[in-house]
Amino acid sequence: MKKITETNRLILRELDSNDSEFFYNLNLDPEVLKYTGDLPFSSIVDAENFLINYSDYKKNGFGRWPVILKETNSFIGWCGLKLNEENLVDIGFRFLKKEWGKGYATESSKTALDYGFNTLKLTEITGRVSKDNISSIRVLEKLNMTYWKQDCFKGVEELVYYRIKKNDYIKNINF
Repeated sequence: MKKITETNRLILRELDSNDSEFFYNLNLDPEVLKYTGDLPFSSIVDAENFLINYSDYKKNGFGRWPVILKETNSFIGWCGLKLNEENLVDIGFRFLKKEWGKGYATESSKTALDYGFNTLKLTEITGRVSKDNISSIRVLEKLNMTYWKQDCFKGVEELVYYRIKKNDYIKNINF
């Protein structure tokens, strides 16, 4: 498994079919999926098939990455970049509920932004979130992303879009 980047507490690496049980369990929690418009996997095999067919790394050179807690070497969620259906590079994250409120979303997202701007040489990264998902909006704001527009997508009626351009990116974000 290819390591992408890391922080003091976290490792972000490429997905692997061995992550299927973790992905299945993450998406099993209705609160984790509440604002996403996604459905849970119907089985671990479905999660495995999703991971086997995950092609973002080959197509785009980046994608969503498992977030591994260094202290325990355990899967706690995912974070990463994705070229979405609107042809925007989107930052996203999803964590096990027991890991909420520990700063992992902000920490992993900051290192993903660093990777996107400094390694991939992207010029803009966006984030889209349900307007009711206040916690995720706060993460985007901590990353110095600014409100851009409101729209709908995938059955989520009121999405708010945030973005940050490379020339506005400040490397030392305080969080």
